[in-house]
Amino acid sequence: MKKAIVVQSIEDWSGQRCVDLRRGADGVFSWAECRRDPEDRHGWRVLGHGADGFASADAARADAHGSVGWMEDEA
Repeated sequence: MKKAIVVQSIEDWSGQRCVDLRRGADGVFSWAECRRDPEDRHGWRVLGHGADGFASADAARADAHGSVGWMEDEA
């Protein structure tokens, strides 16, 4: 089974949180919210998976924007 490919990563102003827009092998889009801690060399950690089943990255982004609080502050 192939993993989803990140097609866009949208970071918050601090660079410590992001939303990844992903495209699955079946062409369906989803999103996940992630975070990283500067003192931890682990890198990005998934905080939670959002909805999936979107026909486009734009539709997944719109859903994430309505679900992830910090995205309301982003331009």
